[in-house]
Amino acid sequence: MSDWLGDSNGPMGDHGAFMESELQVPRADLAAHIRQLDGDRLLIAVVGGPGAGKSHIAHELAEALGQDAAVVAMDGFHRDNDWLDERGLRQVKGAPETFDTEGFAALLQRLKTAREDVLVPVFDRAADAAVPAGASVPGSARFLIVEGNYLLLTRPGWRDLFPLFDLSIRIDLPEEVLRQRLARRWQEQGLDLAEVKRRVEENDLPNGRTITRESRAADLVIRD
Repeated sequence: MSDWLGDSNGPMGDHGAFMESELQVPRADLAAHIRQLDGDRLLIAVVGGPGAGKSHIAHELAEALGQDAAVVAMDGFHRDNDWLDERGLRQVKGAPETFDTEGFAALLQRLKTAREDVLVPVFDRAADAAVPAGASVPGSARFLIVEGNYLLLTRPGWRDLFPLFDLSIRIDLPEEVLRQRLARRWQEQGLDLAEVKRRVEENDLPNGRTITRESRAADLVIRD
């Protein structure tokens, strides 16, 4: 039996949850599962390690759900580089402590009940910076697909997000697949091989292991 994954309160129990509670479903069936949910405004968490394809799957789901859906990305809450430099955190950008967790939680709480359009930040990967008010979430959207690494993390601050989600989906891929995808991502941004290896082995993959060790179970898991 697995170890406990955390001690935060939430819908899945007072002391975290076991990974065995996740229901494995085909990727093609996700939209149908979401449509079965009741409620006027639903937040759907899509979680996975760096390189897992969260953004792609979130937008795929939004397209399948049509005009009733919008995507909100956790990456819009990366701290800016000056803030990271002041604290010696630039080298680990992307780790849990390098995000504005409070700001992200406040946005999700607002989106939970908002019926007007809400401006949200997005992350410009080429500029390595968040863009304030870079996108708008329509007030008419019923399904908000929230994608990010740490949505189910049980650390202080992050664990407050869990009760906001009406459904959670975890993307489970072998680490070697993630390693290949991440290396290709950084190479495409023009980084040299030494920096690619550093980012993948010293930052991205360790962050993925943190997600595995310290996250609650999701409602659904996909492996395809």
